[in-house]
Amino acid sequence: MKKFNFLVIGGAGFIGSNMVDFLINEGHNVTIIDNLSTGKLSNINLNAKFIKLDINSEEFSFDDFDYVIHMAAIPNVQQSIDDPLLSHQNNFQTTLKILSGCINTNVKKIVFSSTSAIYGNPKKFPTNEELESNPMSPYALDKLSSENYLKLYSELYGIKSVCLRYFNVFGERMTNEGAYKSVISVFKEQKENNTPLTITNDGNQRRDFIYVKDVVVANYLSCINDTGNFNLFNVGYGENISVNEIASYFNHPSSYIGYRIEPFETLCDNTKIKTLLGWEPTLSVKEWLNK
Repeated sequence: MKKFNFLVIGGAGFIGSNMVDFLINEGHNVTIIDNLSTGKLSNINLNAKFIKLDINSEEFSFDDFDYVIHMAAIPNVQQSIDDPLLSHQNNFQTTLKILSGCINTNVKKIVFSSTSAIYGNPKKFPTNEELESNPMSPYALDKLSSENYLKLYSELYGIKSVCLRYFNVFGERMTNEGAYKSVISVFKEQKENNTPLTITNDGNQRRDFIYVKDVVVANYLSCINDTGNFNLFNVGYGENISVNEIASYFNHPSSYIGYRIEPFETLCDNTKIKTLLGWEPTLSVKEWLNK
């Protein structure tokens, strides 16, 4: 198998570190860029080259890489509502800086971690890639703007790119610290501390959860397959579960803590990525919680 040079931006984070491990196991050369604002040194694979760097404020050459996997972000909806400027800097400006750095280089393709949050409250379930976007937060708008810039750069400068719209990612190394707060990891910590599980709204909101290692494979297949000059894919399991149902797996007292702005339901139509890339999800959140 041919070895490629991969750059994983955000490679010390939850999803990024799983991505790096996969690429190393496949025999590729991997460089990590991370400013460690949300990533952890303990997540870093020792067989990868690590560069601590803030892509927004420092210069970096992309010349030596075949593929750039862009996972750097602050993926926190509520935080983006509280501080839109911080979200813009980390979730949009970073993308533009990477795109500009890849002009006239050897980079074959950029694969970008986008989000299902761009759909807002969808009018159709399951939701496919053709559905109109309706961002409900600065975070979602920043991701949608990044997608549009990736498309534009593919047309203007010939930089091939793929946008992957993740649904709710769960799995090993997810944390309840900082940006990567997951309802599952929060519930886990609350049970361990013997405090009630805290549920926002009425708990009937439903989410499509996707396993982190399935997300990693979606990124890899997007790199190595012909996806045209620009493409985008949903990455979700294709089933959803309510927050109340998730809480029931923990067999622990819970309490409702008030209203928060969020979509009521997400449900992924993953037909496109299955058909074009041969991708399949392997583990449901219910199976993972049972384990």
